[in-house]
Amino acid sequence: MSSVAEKLARKSSSSARTPQAKQVRLKLVYVDFWSAVKLSFLVMVALGIVLIVGSFLVWMVLAQTGIFDTLSGLYGEISGEDSFSITEIFGLGQVLGIALVLAILNIIVGTVLGAIATVLYNLSVRITGGVLVGFANQ
Repeated sequence: MSSVAEKLARKSSSSARTPQAKQVRLKLVYVDFWSAVKLSFLVMVALGIVLIVGSFLVWMVLAQTGIFDTLSGLYGEISGEDSFSITEIFGLGQVLGIALVLAILNIIVGTVLGAIATVLYNLSVRITGGVLVGFANQ
């Protein structure tokens, strides 16, 4: 005859085994147009902010390390002009202005491309049947 302790020990050792992983397979047959447009817009806004901040940081590093002065001196030696300054052309305001214009263009183009990709995917689902996506619980 088994004691209660032996039954509990057997039960705890059998429950220590890992249970089978549950798998679910789903087909992605439709992407909501407005959700995809909003997501692509937000991603492009984030990338636009990264572009502006990155441009500012690169300009600051170049200005602090003296690269602009070195390039101005090199151009002055080659061309014979003594009063040339590269920061007159590539000043912080000009660089950030160009970065802002590029960021706005990227936001517009990226959002439109996200919308086009969504429409193309929703049209291609009629032919292909969608994408099979598998999930596993581990």
